Amino acid sequence: MQFLHTMLRVGELQRSIDFYTKVIGMDLLRTTERPDQGYTLAFVAFRGGNRNGEAEIELTYNHGTSEYDLGTAYGHIALGVDSVAETCERIRAAGGNITREPGPVKGGSTVIAFVEDPDGYKVELIEAGTRAL
Repeated sequence: MQFLHTMLRVGELQRSIDFYTKVIGMDLLRTTERPDQGYTLAFVAFRGGNRNGEAEIELTYNHGTSEYDLGTAYGHIALGVDSVAETCERIRAAGGNITREPGPVKGGSTVIAFVEDPDGYKVELIEAGTRAL
């Protein structure tokens, strides 16, 4: 088996595409319009996504729905980065919202930070080389 993608329902598709591509640095792989079914999809990923063994994020815009109650079950997406501090500075410069500044996790040495996407989904940044595998 292979982990293929995570689906996020978004309130404004282009705003979310811009966040994941321009702020986070992913590539837009493809979009699919389904007007008869009332939704549009956009897939974003690093390094070509599934065809190169990387997981993707499926951004789903349900026509006419501009926001969702995120509930309490969803946690976050985690992304490995070379430097959490440098990544946060790049994200901040691109207009991203850092909700937890870079630093070690409580009681540990793994360096993390959190970013929030335009729909309120949390994205954890984890510094490579600081976490135990």
